[in-house]
Amino acid sequence: MRRYVIRRLLALVPTLLLASIIVFSVVRLIPGDVIDLMLIENDFQSSGLESRQALETALGLDQPIHIQYVEWVSSIVTEGDLGRSLWRNTSVVDEIAARLPVTLQLGFLALIISLLIAIPIGVVSAVRQETALDYAGRTFSILALSVPSFWLGTMVVILPAIWFGWSPPTRIVPFFQDPLANLATFITPALVLGAALSAVTMRMTRSMMLEVLRQDYIRTAWAKGLAERKVVVRHALKNAMIPVITLIGLLFPILFGGTVIIEQIFQLPGLGQLLFDAVSSRDYPIITGVFLVSGLIVILVNLAVDLTYGVLDPRVRYD
Repeated sequence: MRRYVIRRLLALVPTLLLASIIVFSVVRLIPGDVIDLMLIENDFQSSGLESRQALETALGLDQPIHIQYVEWVSSIVTEGDLGRSLWRNTSVVDEIAARLPVTLQLGFLALIISLLIAIPIGVVSAVRQETALDYAGRTFSILALSVPSFWLGTMVVILPAIWFGWSPPTRIVPFFQDPLANLATFITPALVLGAALSAVTMRMTRSMMLEVLRQDYIRTAWAKGLAERKVVVRHALKNAMIPVITLIGLLFPILFGGTVIIEQIFQLPGLGQLLFDAVSSRDYPIITGVFLVSGLIVILVNLAVDLTYGVLDPRVRYD
């Protein structure tokens, strides 16, 4: 397994290099220019403080894009520096480090909630196929697929405020300082995001459970007189979870994308809100830094998913 992990980690280098080239180039194709926004914001033209060329030189945007990229990558490799914000002149690494825990906690809670919803309903729906429980579970999954998370999040914020004068708390309290206050801030957006993610996982769990329950070794377990709980949990669920784990790895990029909208709706100061503000202000170093860090996290999560196969299925070997 050690050699497999080393090979996968070495494969990160070309993957991240290609991703960095794409992100660094594409963000500069966003309509609008940061120089124009700065001139308008600060009224430089009317006050005659600096010319456009001087501002481009000060921000390092006067060089060709390939030279900017080489300098950016060089600073990452040699110093671990992702650059500085064009607007606040703060370190991108510091900005991301301050926001990343919020996004990770929101994503982790949303993932846990989605699994707590999806796996039990998917299992019960498969075991009780074509019953009222099955129809209820399938209806819930279709409903969760149909309702966009941003609409549900907006309704959760607006309707309780109108009807009951209550809004979800937005003040972030460190978990170890006050766990209950911390969870009170994150639980509502995590429920909204987790409910949206649970639909696909629920349907996958049901489909795989139905397939596994038709296998010969499951019929043998039934014939031996084993209790239903042992047959379902010990024999069927473990094998059915392998494709579900794969799906979770594929859903992780969607989870990161969902945090951008959810953090904006619930005013959570995470990477999603940082990225939204950076795109609005064309803060290129922030945008590229957030995408690069997010891409690295997604790749590492998929590596962890691949290693989980060996735990669920002893036949899987890593050479």
